[in-house]
Amino acid sequence: MLKSAKFLWLVILVLLAALAFMVKTFIFTGNTIPSNDDRTAILVTEQERTMILGEMRKFLETIQSITEATAKGDLDTVADLATEMGAESPDMSPSLVGKLPIEFKTLGFATHALFTDLGVTAKGGDANAVQVELGDLMLNCTSCHADNKFVIEGTVEASQ
Repeated sequence: MLKSAKFLWLVILVLLAALAFMVKTFIFTGNTIPSNDDRTAILVTEQERTMILGEMRKFLETIQSITEATAKGDLDTVADLATEMGAESPDMSPSLVGKLPIEFKTLGFATHALFTDLGVTAKGGDANAVQVELGDLMLNCTSCHADNKFVIEGTVEASQ
C-alpha cells in the first residue's frame, strides 16, 4: 500500500510540473527569443505572421479613418468605427495564442478596450477628448512595435 501511495504522489508531482511548464510557456512566455535589436522576437509560421500583421493593419486603417472623421467633425462615424474595432475579436488559432507572450496578449486586449472607450467618448461629442484618447491608443501601437517583432520559425533569424 505504501509503495502505491508513493507512486501516485510521484505521478501527481510529474503532472503538476508538466502543467506548470505548459502554463509558463503557453500563457506567459510564448514562443519567443531575444532579438538582435532589443525587441522580443515572437516565432510564428508565415501564415500566422500574415494574419497578425493584417490585424494590425486593421488597427492602423481604423485609426486613419477615425483621424479623418475627427477632422471633419463627424464624431458619429468616429463612434461607429471605434466601437466596431473595440468589439472585433481576431480569429486566432489556439496554437498561435500559445505562441504570443502575455505582454502581447495583454496589450492587444487593452487596445481593443481603448477603441471601445474611444467610441464612448466620441458619442459624448468632444472632439478634443477624442484626439487625446486616440493619442493614448496609439501609444499602445508604438510600444508594441518597439517591443516586439514577428519572426518566421525555421528562418536564419529565428536560429540566431
